[in-house]
Amino acid sequence: MTNGPSGSSRPLGEALDNARMSHLHLRFWLLAGLGIMLDGFDFFIIGVANPLIAEDLGGSTAERGLLSAAAIVGAALGAALLGPLGDRIGRSRIFRVDLWLFVVFSVLCACAWDIWSLIVFRLLLGVAVGLDYPIAASYLAEILPSRRRGRWLVGAFSLQAAGILLGAAVGVVMLLALPDIGSWRLMLGFGVLPALMIILLRRNMPESPRWLAQNGREREACEVGQAMTGRPVHVTERDRERHEPPPEGLEALVQPQLFSRRLMRRTVFTAVPWFLMDIATYGVGIFSPTMLAGLGLAGANATFIADDIASTEGTAALDVFLVIGFALAILLVDRVGRVPLQLSGFAVMTGALCLLAATAQLSGGTEAHLVLVFLGFALFNTFMNVGPNATTFALPAEVFPAEVRAAGHGFAAGCGKLGAALGTFLFPVLLADVGESALLYGIAATSALAFVVTLLFRIEPAGRSLDELSGEATAAIAPRVTPP
Repeated sequence: MTNGPSGSSRPLGEALDNARMSHLHLRFWLLAGLGIMLDGFDFFIIGVANPLIAEDLGGSTAERGLLSAAAIVGAALGAALLGPLGDRIGRSRIFRVDLWLFVVFSVLCACAWDIWSLIVFRLLLGVAVGLDYPIAASYLAEILPSRRRGRWLVGAFSLQAAGILLGAAVGVVMLLALPDIGSWRLMLGFGVLPALMIILLRRNMPESPRWLAQNGREREACEVGQAMTGRPVHVTERDRERHEPPPEGLEALVQPQLFSRRLMRRTVFTAVPWFLMDIATYGVGIFSPTMLAGLGLAGANATFIADDIASTEGTAALDVFLVIGFALAILLVDRVGRVPLQLSGFAVMTGALCLLAATAQLSGGTEAHLVLVFLGFALFNTFMNVGPNATTFALPAEVFPAEVRAAGHGFAAGCGKLGAALGTFLFPVLLADVGESALLYGIAATSALAFVVTLLFRIEPAGRSLDELSGEATAAIAPRVTPP
C-alpha cells in the first residue's frame, strides 16, 4: 500500500465521504452506539429506583435531588473535561477503557451503604457515561458516508431509547419478582451485564482513519480507510490539515479555541440549545414515574411497591413515543435537514408543555384530565426525539473541525448534561415552591428560547462533507439541504 496517489487510489476523506455503507460501517456504528444505550438505561432506571432508595436510605429533599442529579453532573464533567482526550490520544483508546469505569461504579452503587456514598458513586459513574458521548459521535461522523451521515448518527443516538425500554423492562420485572425496597440495588447493578458485553465487542475497533491521518499515522489511516471503503486510498494535505495547533497544558482542559472568533458561532449553536433542551427533557422525564404515581394509576388502595410498578409501566407506555420520534428523525434528518427538525421539535415541545401547564389549572387538576396529560407527554416525547434530542447529538460531530471535534462535542454534551442536572435538582424544589403549572410554563419558556437560538445561529450540515464543514468559512454558510 502507498501513501501517495497511484492507479485508482482516492483521497482518504473523499473516499470515506462517498463510500457505500458496508458491514464494517454497520459493525462500528453499533459498537459506538451501544454506549449511548447504557445512558438511556441509566436515565430510566434511576427514576424507577428513586422512590425505593428514598424509603431505604432516607435523606432530605436536597439529598434526593443531588442523588438524581449526580450521574448527570458526572456526565457533564466526563464529556466537557475529558472529551478532548479523544482529540489528543484517539477515539478507540477511550472506547477500550471508559466502560470499565461504568462497570466498577455500577457495582459500587449497588453496594452503597448510605445516601452520600451512593451520590459519590453515581457521580463517578456519570463520568464514564459522559465520556462516551463525544467519542462515539466523533468516531461515527468521521467514518460514515456523508450522504447518510445524519441518518446513521441519529440512529446511533436512538439506541438511547432502546436503553430506556431496557430500563423499563428491568424495573418492572424486578419489582414484580422482588417486591422489596432493597431491589433498587439489583436495578442499579444490572447495567454491569450489558456494559461487559459491549467491552468485549469493542476490543478490536480500529482507530478513526481521519484521526490517524491528522496525527501522522498515514499508513494506518490508509489501511483502515481501504478496509472501510473497499478501494485503495491515500492521504492528502487536506486530510492532514489542522486549522489550529493542539493546545498544551491547562488549555488542553478548558479548550479556549472553542470560544475563538472562528468557532464561537458553532459553540453557541451546538451548546446552548442542548443545555436548554435537557432542562426540559430531564426535568420532566426523570421524575415522570413519581408524577404518574401521583396520578393514582395503581388505584387508591395500592401499596408503595404497586405504585412504583404502575408508574413505571405508565412511563414505559409514554416512552413508546420516544421510539416513534426517533424513527421519524431517522427517516427525515437527511431529507429535511437538522435545523428544520430542531426548530419544529422545540416549537411542539413548547406547545406540549403549555398544554400540560394549562391542564394543571383546570378544575380537578391533572388527575381529572388524564387524556390531556397523556396527549401532552406524547407530543413532548415524540417531537423532542424527532427534533432536538436527536439533532443536538449529531450537529456538534458535524460542524466542528477534526482537531477539536471531540472537544466541541464534549463541551456541547457537557452543557446539555449541566441543563439536565439543573432540571433534575431544581424540579422537585420548584414544584413545591411555585406549583406544577407555573413550573411547566417556565420549562416551556426554555424550549422557546432554544428555538430562537437555533434560528439565529443555525448551520446546516446536511449534504456537506466534513472537509467542507471544517473550512474556515463555515460560519458564513447559509443553511441549505442537499436531497439524498
